Amino acid sequence: MPDSLPPADDPNPASLPAAEAVLNALPLPVLTIGPDERILRVNHAAELFFDASARLMLRGRLRDIIPFSSPIIALVAEVRRRRSSVSEYRVELVQPRSGTERSVDVFATPLRDEDDSVVLMLQERTIADKMNRQLTHRGAARSMIALGAMLAHEIKNPLAGIRGAAQLLEQERDDEDRLLTRLICDESDRIVRIVERMELFGDERPVERGPVNVHGVLDQVKRSAQSGFARHIRFIENYDPSLPPVLGNRDQLIQVILNLVKNAAEAIGTDTVEGEITLSTAFRTGLRLQIPGSRERVSLPIEVAVRDNGPGIPPDMLSDLFDPFVTTKAQGSGLGLALVAKIVGDHGGIVECDPVPRRTAFRILLPMSSARDGRESAAER
Repeated sequence: MPDSLPPADDPNPASLPAAEAVLNALPLPVLTIGPDERILRVNHAAELFFDASARLMLRGRLRDIIPFSSPIIALVAEVRRRRSSVSEYRVELVQPRSGTERSVDVFATPLRDEDDSVVLMLQERTIADKMNRQLTHRGAARSMIALGAMLAHEIKNPLAGIRGAAQLLEQERDDEDRLLTRLICDESDRIVRIVERMELFGDERPVERGPVNVHGVLDQVKRSAQSGFARHIRFIENYDPSLPPVLGNRDQLIQVILNLVKNAAEAIGTDTVEGEITLSTAFRTGLRLQIPGSRERVSLPIEVAVRDNGPGIPPDMLSDLFDPFVTTKAQGSGLGLALVAKIVGDHGGIVECDPVPRRTAFRILLPMSSARDGRESAAER
């Protein structure tokens, strides 16, 4: 790609194609920053990371893609001053163009002694942290199995007696007392519904899985939402048309996406005029997850995302978002996202929330149905 070639004054022009190939083969974003903070060189991974073409990035300076207040600016200056490599871990990076916030490890080193050019390499921590959080989510879901079974026995049966007694009292009371007995019945029913949802965590029966067209799942969820709770919201679809099928259970995947879309609609609210929910899919190469308790590593190339332009999620809730009974809604049970984490985990995938101000994105990474590398043809789907 001409835009990412080294400068024309490179001392060894014969090495340019090889240098470009090596640079672009790296899976991590790499940039060369000149003495005047101008961007001299970028690789393919940097284009993807900053969501900008090399042609556009090479016209600008470092401050165009990284906020001036970012520690990365000071890191580059320190490398020039010390004339040696400097690394910094867990740097919060907000991209000015998109507003996306990411946590990265930054590695910076001087390019040559005779000038002040600096090579920057970024390593996003999202994936590594995501793996650790998934183990926590799955552990929390497993702890719900025993709790759900216990509650089903210890709570549902007494509640049935309470509700029956309230119905008998209702027949002999005046209108004012009937309001109280009706409240007892309604609250008993609500508790039963919560317990029944918790029982889903204890359902360990084998589920039949096979090739599932995830776009069909998204279309069905969208139609259901638009005819009910999200009729006032505009849906945007950004699909990869060549996406291979997911290895999963269609009904469970519908339940997962429906929960996320319903949460997005509730976050936007019924009074919002310009509410938007974006459904997107993409094929991501290079991500593999080791199954706990074995040496098997599963590729998770299929990404499904649900984004909304609601108020966002409070930062202090992010680490516990998928735990049971954690919710931002006054009337919420806090079991929806816990169930999402369990189902996705049962599918061998991972789910994570990527929040930014005025926008929230839930991303699901899933295995594809074929064991072969690469994409399947439309005929195979």
